[in-house]
Amino acid sequence: MSLKGVELQIAIPKTFEAGKIADQAQQQVSAQQAHANEALKKEVERKQKIVNTSEGMDEISEDEDADAGGEYLKGIYKKKKKKRVQQEKQAKHPFKGNFVDFSG
Repeated sequence: MSLKGVELQIAIPKTFEAGKIADQAQQQVSAQQAHANEALKKEVERKQKIVNTSEGMDEISEDEDADAGGEYLKGIYKKKKKKRVQQEKQAKHPFKGNFVDFSG
């Protein structure tokens, strides 16, 4: 398949345009990857700064806390336990369950 002069006048500029388009597409892909990488880094940093809370943490026994060896945490757990016991005492009814009358 041989190309004539007129066909070459059209084909050669089109190859340059196709090369430019391919180069732009490649640059766009690399820019998108860089942007996605940067977004991932920001997300990881954000997750590292967030404090993860757990509702089950206040139910850890003192034995488990002693295993952990945290004196500061021991104090926190004791305060929470003391507060919970006080709330349970306040929640008791003043009459019910305190006296049983067998005379009757």
